[in-house]
Amino acid sequence: AFIPHAWKTDDIRKLLTSIDRNSAKGKRDYAILLIVAHLGLRVSDIRNMRLSNLNWDRKTIALSIRKTGQAQELPLLDDIGWAIIDYLKNGRPQTACNRLFVRHRAPFDSFGENQSFYSELHRYMQVAGITPPTGEHCGLHSLRSTLARNMLGAKTPLPVISEVLGHTNINTTSIYLKIELDG
Repeated sequence: AFIPHAWKTDDIRKLLTSIDRNSAKGKRDYAILLIVAHLGLRVSDIRNMRLSNLNWDRKTIALSIRKTGQAQELPLLDDIGWAIIDYLKNGRPQTACNRLFVRHRAPFDSFGENQSFYSELHRYMQVAGITPPTGEHCGLHSLRSTLARNMLGAKTPLPVISEVLGHTNINTTSIYLKIELDG
């Protein structure tokens, strides 16, 4: 049976520290990877995230999950908030685009519908010295699996994990039970 790939905690730390946060693109990529690793958002939701989805006063991110159409409100965690601020102030190109994250090559517009950040992720993995397990697909979705495993390990109830991951059916979330066998 299919078992989703989950990262080791140390590998996520290595991945995040491998990003050149002095470069504009690095600022963007760091914020994106933090959002996936800490909030479990899908790449489609990150591509479509708008500046207006951020509520700085309430420290929340409110959006409509693209896959399910459901409204979701997530906490704007401090590390994510500061990474986004750094990107907006010091990395985001001048553009009229209302998307939070934009391309860093002209035209500075929204990402295409097929942009998966797979090559960016693997470039940072290479810099960090992380070798993907043979036969495992290690895209951004594997970071969602890691979040689910960590939440299971922390004895978070399955309905809460389901809500965080934006699943409409708890049975969808139950696939992550295979990752954390001890839990």
